[in-house]
Amino acid sequence: MRLRHRDGSTVHLSYCTNVHPAEDFAGIVAQLDTYAVKVRERLGADLLGLGLWLPAPVAAELAGSARLRRQLRAELDARGLEVVTLNGFPYQSFHAPVVKQAVYHPDWTTPERLDYTLDLARVLLDLMPDDATRGSISTLPFAWREPWDQGQSGAAERVLERLATGLTRMAWETGRAVRVAFEPEPGCVVESTEQAVRHLAPIDTDRIGVCLDLAHLACAWEEPAAAVGRLRDAGIPVVKVQVSAALEAADPVAAADTLREYVEPRFLHQTRCATTATAADPADPANAADDLDEALDRGLSGGAWRVHYHVPLHAEPVPPLTSTVPVLKAALGELVGGPKALCDHLDVETYTWGVLPPARRPEGDAALADGIAAELAFARDTLVGLGLSEHRSEVAA
Repeated sequence: MRLRHRDGSTVHLSYCTNVHPAEDFAGIVAQLDTYAVKVRERLGADLLGLGLWLPAPVAAELAGSARLRRQLRAELDARGLEVVTLNGFPYQSFHAPVVKQAVYHPDWTTPERLDYTLDLARVLLDLMPDDATRGSISTLPFAWREPWDQGQSGAAERVLERLATGLTRMAWETGRAVRVAFEPEPGCVVESTEQAVRHLAPIDTDRIGVCLDLAHLACAWEEPAAAVGRLRDAGIPVVKVQVSAALEAADPVAAADTLREYVEPRFLHQTRCATTATAADPADPANAADDLDEALDRGLSGGAWRVHYHVPLHAEPVPPLTSTVPVLKAALGELVGGPKALCDHLDVETYTWGVLPPARRPEGDAALADGIAAELAFARDTLVGLGLSEHRSEVAA
């Protein structure tokens, strides 16, 4: 969906397809009919944005074939779907029975991560609508925090220099730009906006910036106005926003039984206490755990918990749990509620529908499409409440 900001710019709202398990070209095309078209129809929209996830083998196949890129673009156009952003965080096998820390490999010290991201950029340039002048790709925040030393930091800097050079060359050749957005996440080399400033300030910010995942922002116990202001003051662009909400437990002891319903084997659910906001090290074991079962078994005594578990935006969790939707709303207010839009690519990213507690999971494809549509409607209505307006005409991105 496209919305008009009061400054006259277009803000793109999409949903991320990493919620779907397709790992080959045929599966990606099939999911357009199974889910995306049905979501668009439920919203009554003539155009629906997708934040496509393309596993590395598919990205390489598409990057190497102009014919396949034209075919995918035609499949999107025929269904009233458009793409201005890609999710380049998971490399592949994102719906394996156990993902956990494997999602952070290969990291940004490796040529594999560079090649994958440049493949995605080549693909995105041909998928973007004709009136779009730029695209975005979200990616992992360098690596998991351990092991990480000066040697790896230097290797990552060199790889990112090659990334910026490759993106610049593509922009020169095509007249359109793709920017790569590093996504702070709990437990990683870059967990907070303060760490993002430290690691990204020396880098080419014309090509590289930050993806603010609003569930991650909440889990870091960052105050949205301060976080956005910190990035703005450092000159680091917010290239992309992942509109997401995390689990919150005001009283973790009272909520322990309910929290255990969210323990599951596929994804990592980093848990942070309220004291994280004032801690020198947000991953300090005194107020942090790398997964929810660890937090429950060990116990964290730093006040309320926030858990990296993306929950549906429109549906509150079972009490006594709540979600961090208030943080989401405050962050969107800072980013697009003012006189100028600070970001124009907003992607709803709830990839955990299939691992929710059984009573909360959608039963079947149609129910999942209903849930995604409800989330997008929630996000759209939140943005309209901030002064944006939905429109159906073709306007420049």
